Amino acid sequence: MKIVYIVNVDWFFISHRLPIALEALTQGHEVHIFAKDTGRMTYLESLGLKVHPINLERGSVNPAQTLKLLFDLKNKLKKIQPDVVHLVTIKPVLIGGLASILAKVPAIVYAISGLGFIFTNTMLKAKILRLGIIPLYRLALSAKNKTVIVQNLDDLRILRQYVAIPESQTVLIPGSGVNLEQFNIQPLPLENKTVLMACRLLADKGVYEFHQSVLSLKEKYPNVRFVLVGGVDPDNPASLTEQELTEWVTNNDLEWWGHQSNMPEALSQSTIVVLPSYREGMPKVLLEAQALGRPIVTTDVPGCREAIENGKTGFLVKVKNAQSLADAIEKLINNDELCLEFSHNARMLAEQKFDIKQVVNTHIHIYEKLVQNSHAK
Repeated sequence: MKIVYIVNVDWFFISHRLPIALEALTQGHEVHIFAKDTGRMTYLESLGLKVHPINLERGSVNPAQTLKLLFDLKNKLKKIQPDVVHLVTIKPVLIGGLASILAKVPAIVYAISGLGFIFTNTMLKAKILRLGIIPLYRLALSAKNKTVIVQNLDDLRILRQYVAIPESQTVLIPGSGVNLEQFNIQPLPLENKTVLMACRLLADKGVYEFHQSVLSLKEKYPNVRFVLVGGVDPDNPASLTEQELTEWVTNNDLEWWGHQSNMPEALSQSTIVVLPSYREGMPKVLLEAQALGRPIVTTDVPGCREAIENGKTGFLVKVKNAQSLADAIEKLINNDELCLEFSHNARMLAEQKFDIKQVVNTHIHIYEKLVQNSHAK
């Protein structure tokens, strides 16, 4: 079986889909990866994947470039003749979906996560964008032999409502899973507590609400460390700036550890992990944190609410509400027994629901079933 992955950037593929590709390789399948090369394609090639650097950069909407990319992809797919194409994130789903249909790829997997602003917002701008994007989705997802993977029930509802995907062609997989051996349960630091938020430092991840909640807690709990982990994203208008972060650190509001490549090590230093995001597909950091046995505080929004068990592994708080966030963090700061209870439950939840082995096996089964369907025709 020849499997092609089309993803926006190489690092995202490594963090979210690599275990599936490696299992496919182990089973003797030929695996190709199309993605923007940010310096990690050589590593992927060393693992045995066939790599194809392409520019699927976010935000680039030049019609001529998009058309060129579409037909380049189509021609490359026709040359490879894959049995299955797996498309991950919005731009690959739309452009890769059209290219795969034009190349007559016999089976397509669409991985859709975090259907946000355009489909859920009631503002006029969102409604206008919706008019343009819905026909594109319908066209790109019009392959007959397909499976559409979503990560939460809200995205599933949106797809059925706007794109009319039959129930038989959709699968709900809660996130990209977590390696339970790599993210093994670690002792909870209760003596010197650390409240940690790890994400891309964007406004819609709730970074400003986290900062506000820290300001309200810091004076009362001077011995608690408040930490941000993650890098700025200069290409994203919602990103924090280096100047803002420098100001927060200089004022001693919080610590900023920057981008961390060793997440098990970074998360193991935390007592409580926080993600006050406005909306997610299924936030990987919450799955990883729970595997390590960390209590969670996150928002009651699609993706985040499915990632935890409210009152058992953490607390759900109001979105865009720094006070609600601070109150939940304070409950955990003041209750070691509750932290330990949530820690135990969090690891149990990760083992039952988010094991990477289950996620990998489900994907391989999807590929095999689609290939069987295409051979039966």
